[in-house]
Amino acid sequence: MASKYPPTDLETVVNNEIREWHFHIYFLQKNQAQHDAALALRDAVLRLRRDGAFVAVPLFRVNTEPIGPHPAGSYEIWVPSETFASVFSYLALNRGELSILVHPLTRDQRADHEVRNAWLGPSFPLNLSTLPLRSDEIPLQYPALKLGYSAEVPELTLEERRKLGAKVEEILSKDPLAAHAPSD
Repeated sequence: MASKYPPTDLETVVNNEIREWHFHIYFLQKNQAQHDAALALRDAVLRLRRDGAFVAVPLFRVNTEPIGPHPAGSYEIWVPSETFASVFSYLALNRGELSILVHPLTRDQRADHEVRNAWLGPSFPLNLSTLPLRSDEIPLQYPALKLGYSAEVPELTLEERRKLGAKVEEILSKDPLAAHAPSD
């Protein structure tokens, strides 16, 4: 049975960190203006990736009909955790009237789409019956990029993370507006 409290054990939290994400850009398939806006946003993401703003990989395929759990026209953008904030920021500011489903990539595909998701814009009902409950493997995408779950850059050790956390707490202890960590 899952605890009613979120985990606070550093090693557990670090080992369960999500490293890859999907952004699904939705458009109403019979609405030409939304279809055009979705394709313009896709082209903008591709240009920005080329120019080094972030790493984001839109799939070549654009679905003009519902597919899998997605009930409308859509396309997928894969994003590694290393550039998640930049892509999220860009899409939040530039999505126009489009809705965007954001979800992590883990072994639990149904939970990723159902309870671990976020929406930019109005949400759409998903057909979750098309998704497996759990996969044996983490769904790696684009391992040649050496980002996300395939990253080879050494991460901070648990001890380095503890030192960083202590330094942040020390700095913020002087800020009356910042909440302080419990002393437990």
